[in-house]
Amino acid sequence: MRAKIANLEEALSGHFGSHHAIVCRQIIDHIDFLDRAIAALTEEVTTRLVPFEAAVAIVTSIPGMSRTTAEVIVAETGADMGRFATPGQLCAWAGVAPASHESAGKRRPAGTLKGAQWLRRALIESARAAARTKGTYLSAQYTRIARRRGANSMLFAVWHLLSTGALYDDPGADYFERRHDPAVEAKRLARRIEALGYAVSLIEKAA
Repeated sequence: MRAKIANLEEALSGHFGSHHAIVCRQIIDHIDFLDRAIAALTEEVTTRLVPFEAAVAIVTSIPGMSRTTAEVIVAETGADMGRFATPGQLCAWAGVAPASHESAGKRRPAGTLKGAQWLRRALIESARAAARTKGTYLSAQYTRIARRRGANSMLFAVWHLLSTGALYDDPGADYFERRHDPAVEAKRLARRIEALGYAVSLIEKAA
């Protein structure tokens, strides 16, 4: 805004009275108060997280995981994965595990279970951030599934990394292509093409 001070003065000329100044002063003072409060709380959080810096470093090695999200994970879980026997239990506790509804012997998806709301919100934001990364496993997965499932995958990774103390090793954006058997994938694609009314003949190329 400083670069536009001259334009602002011109725009406000004759329209900015003393009562406006009083209101603006109150708003600015309130913003300054909030900034001081945030700074004080940030300093306190930083102090309390000193014993957990290793855990924060591990979590932030995951693409899309900000320090703030890592701090939320540490605050909500204590960075102790021993409390959860499996990553699935951690995801269910956080409310990012897909639920299912069973009726007459049939199951169908039913969204996600309720859980730790602050952790769930932070994870969903991290999943969105991971989706914007380039050439990573998580960005590729995000294009395949909904963002809540992306949060589920990220928390799975958190459980394994904090359990082992290892940093995140990204499998790469082509992971989903590499994990499939080429022959099985070729047959699957052939069936899709045949469903469109075309004949397909699969001939394996010489090595």
